[in-house]
Amino acid sequence: SAVGRGPEVPFRSEAYGISALARGKELRLTLSALDPAAGPPAQDLVFRFGMSGSFRLCPAAELPRHAHLRFLTRESPPRALCFVDPRRFGSWRLGDAWQPERGPCVVSEYQAFRENVLNNLEDRAFDKPICEVLLNQKYFNGIGNYLRAEILYRLKIPPFEKARTVLEALKDQEQERRKKDPSLTLSKKVKLRQENPDLLEMCHTVPMEVIMAEKQLFDPEHSDNYAAFKNWLQCYLVPGMSSLRDRSGRTIWFQGEPGPMAPKGQRPRKKSPQLKADPEAPSPKVTRRASKQRRRAAVTPPKSEEEEEEKEGEADGPRKGRARGRRKVTARPALPEVPPGVRRSRRTSARRGRGETGSP
Repeated sequence: SAVGRGPEVPFRSEAYGISALARGKELRLTLSALDPAAGPPAQDLVFRFGMSGSFRLCPAAELPRHAHLRFLTRESPPRALCFVDPRRFGSWRLGDAWQPERGPCVVSEYQAFRENVLNNLEDRAFDKPICEVLLNQKYFNGIGNYLRAEILYRLKIPPFEKARTVLEALKDQEQERRKKDPSLTLSKKVKLRQENPDLLEMCHTVPMEVIMAEKQLFDPEHSDNYAAFKNWLQCYLVPGMSSLRDRSGRTIWFQGEPGPMAPKGQRPRKKSPQLKADPEAPSPKVTRRASKQRRRAAVTPPKSEEEEEEKEGEADGPRKGRARGRRKVTARPALPEVPPGVRRSRRTSARRGRGETGSP
């Protein structure tokens, strides 16, 4: 599209196919002509989705807003596979290379991911709280804000516990298991891990839960399915849970004590339970101003859940502004009605007092 920020895709073909491969928070599309001899060479694109990026298949005549890249079908009428990104945090780049600073994927490269973490615990990155390290894509490629909250909540790990303290314990447990019974078969190891999963295993299994139920949980066309996703959440944005902002400004949701590395000067905020509307309560009167605000809200794309909870956090804070120096204003007493002729004579005399002459 004209407002898309990504590079132009130098691929034109009358008949082509698209295949995809995911790794952590990146997705690689490969465009390849159905007739390699007659068509252009294959083209790879690597996408990052930001907070609002997604793909949508729709009629080409009914493109959604913010469809920044479109792949057209040959059918009649044609459809378009669109990369939709209302907030433009997402991006794409040409080529097949993954970002070099991202580690192995927590889903598709689990063993390499586990080794990458446990073999690098001396890195200064692990001096930070575990909730912050879980967003470090060099070691936890694929974990985002809602996943870290769900993982730590299920394991009852305080979010602001030092990361190295948590992960070194896993390394010690693994070495003890090998010493006790070096003859454990792979199936027995898998069974033990399923019964008592550790943090790194949960970084694999919790995203897998979402992937297995992806169509039901994340179909944006059906609000009932999004409700299913909210029901799946146990901690993130759940009423009764506490929240704090970490040092990067992201909000972490948790239950219980935050941990020894919690930011100073902050108090955990609790999300209050949502009150159900009283069915017998009278409907509020809609003013002209309110109806304008509703129309304006309908045009504005909806904000993500994460941005909404950030907004809630700001709304709970102390108000700043002119309230301290604001003077109390009292209503001026109404003046008695003056006859029209008297009013006119007053204006005339006032002009003459300033050296002006009145109109004839």
